[in-house]
Amino acid sequence: AVIFAIDDGHILLVEQYRVPLGKNCIELPAGLVGDHDDNADEQSSVAAIRELEEETGYRAERMKDCGEYYSSPGMVSESFSLFKASGLSKVSEGGGVDGENILVHRVAVAGLNEFIAKKRGEGAGIDVKLLLLLQAETL
Repeated sequence: AVIFAIDDGHILLVEQYRVPLGKNCIELPAGLVGDHDDNADEQSSVAAIRELEEETGYRAERMKDCGEYYSSPGMVSESFSLFKASGLSKVSEGGGVDGENILVHRVAVAGLNEFIAKKRGEGAGIDVKLLLLLQAETL
């Protein structure tokens, strides 16, 4: 479940170290569905609510299912469900579960291009799903 959490002109992004990249990566909040024995039959929408709060510390009043998408259909069968979260309220610090060390960024949508350029300049990877947010002049 991948969460597009936007409210009050700001988007929630997370930054964490990704072993395959060997560096930090800027991403939309996300998490696995049914990844523990106690929630093996978990619905994607429930996972999205849980993961948003776990990773970012924000709780959503509304979570809209925007459908299933394939990350790289020419290479792998991996898919993700995209959810749009709104009516956000901060309820904790977030940061993920033990060992995740997630940094939370609440970024003004108007300043997103600059934020991504800054993070790229610092050596961070940028998840392809952020293309959802980039303004046309960047492309």
